[in-house]
Amino acid sequence: MRSVEAQLLHRPPGLTAGEIVRSLAAMQAQDVPAALLAFRARSTSLTPADVEAAWQSREIVRTWGPRGTLHFVHADDLPWIHALAGPATNTLRRLAEEGVTGDDPLPLITRALEGQGPLTKADLEERLGGRARGQGVVHLVALAAHHGLAVLGPSRAGKPTYVHAADWLGAPITPEPDRERALRELATRYRRAHHPADLAAWSGLPLGEARTAWGLSAAHPPPRPEEPLVRLAPAFDEYVMGWRSRDPVLAPEHARKVFPGGGILRPVVLVDGLIRGVWSRRGTQVTVQPFDDEVPPLEEEIADVHRFLRKFSRKA
Repeated sequence: MRSVEAQLLHRPPGLTAGEIVRSLAAMQAQDVPAALLAFRARSTSLTPADVEAAWQSREIVRTWGPRGTLHFVHADDLPWIHALAGPATNTLRRLAEEGVTGDDPLPLITRALEGQGPLTKADLEERLGGRARGQGVVHLVALAAHHGLAVLGPSRAGKPTYVHAADWLGAPITPEPDRERALRELATRYRRAHHPADLAAWSGLPLGEARTAWGLSAAHPPPRPEEPLVRLAPAFDEYVMGWRSRDPVLAPEHARKVFPGGGILRPVVLVDGLIRGVWSRRGTQVTVQPFDDEVPPLEEEIADVHRFLRKFSRKA
């Protein structure tokens, strides 16, 4: 079973948003409200405004990370994470599928982003003059990100923004030149926070490179014994990501309730590290569906989610 303490779900006091992201190596952030709730699950004091401040100050950065999906990454960790990005083959294929043609996709998106600050997709469509629309714009930004030239800026009116890395961070992202060092750092961070999930599945690395990374890193002492713990973890929480088989934390007969298909991963009820139910929200209201009658009381967790979401709603 993955340790809830290694995942900071025991809520150690005083951690900043940046420290949480750095401890986890990267925090899944394809859905920003869910990512904010992942901070709540790991802190009794952080608010949505605290996370936003870390994002605005460039301490944490939203970009394509492990498995080629959007994550929050600590700014100090961008070089080694960027060094382990896979080839841009899939992005180029998706651009072709979206009808983005020509031999200049990288200069095209670089010119559109450079010197403009964060832009929404609609802003970029206008600046691209019809060369790309919809998801074609997003895949162009992903291509720029692959070359260290773009990241995502903070949301504007609930919509993602995209920004030239040099404008946002002061310089393009330069990958760590020593790939062995990057692999060692990856596996070391993984051992601390994510073991025993599958390193290849969590990172998106080919199996051979994942094995190399594993061999380069040292074993990490297991955390101290855990106290009983109940958490409402959001959709796509790091605790449930990267498993090749989730049987150690989720009874197979309940798997479809958590993963109904279509890439959906529902918010879960964690009891002592096991997934014992799912939950949902409408606005600030929380509805819990436990898998059995033996799930401990959840009133405190529900109240804390409600507290956090009210602050998020006021901010929005």
